[in-house]
Amino acid sequence: MAEQQEVTDLTEEDLRSALKEMKTYVDITEEDLKMIYDIALRYAQQRIASRTQVKEVMTTNVVAVKQDVDLHEVAQLLSDNRISGMPVVDDDNRVIGVISEVDILILAGMKKGHTFKDLLRSLLGKPVRPTGSTVRNVMATPALTIGPEDDIRNAAVILDTRRIKRLPVVDADGKLVGIVSRADIVRTIGKNA
Repeated sequence: MAEQQEVTDLTEEDLRSALKEMKTYVDITEEDLKMIYDIALRYAQQRIASRTQVKEVMTTNVVAVKQDVDLHEVAQLLSDNRISGMPVVDDDNRVIGVISEVDILILAGMKKGHTFKDLLRSLLGKPVRPTGSTVRNVMATPALTIGPEDDIRNAAVILDTRRIKRLPVVDADGKLVGIVSRADIVRTIGKNA
């Protein structure tokens, strides 16, 4: 089992849980307060120990693209790697945006409901745009990102509320270190169930 982290952030919920466990009216004395603190500390340690950090579930072998890459190449990368989107990085590997199959589908004039295969058929038949269209023209910016030390519950909330499938994981300098997806979180929940 992983080494227990030192707990320094008791919450009101920890104190409420401790009071419930005591199952009695408490006339607060120093001894009572110490007992409440000890019980609350144990609850806080359990809560922190149950956290799963993004770095524990993220994919580190990330397919990323630079902003000057041609959209035809992006479509091929998405297809070859069986992914629906990827981070866009600068020359220093800092995340500057995200491009997804939806961005390319919209560019191709397709409405929701069409598949990525429909887009590929369209690309094989005629160009979507004149040659030279690049990621820069269609990527979503700024990219939503998350840190490797963040709790996967935070990642799940962002994915759900923003209705996206993946979050680039960046270090303190904004450099790409991984990607966490809905599937990564679902796998983690399945293992811990």
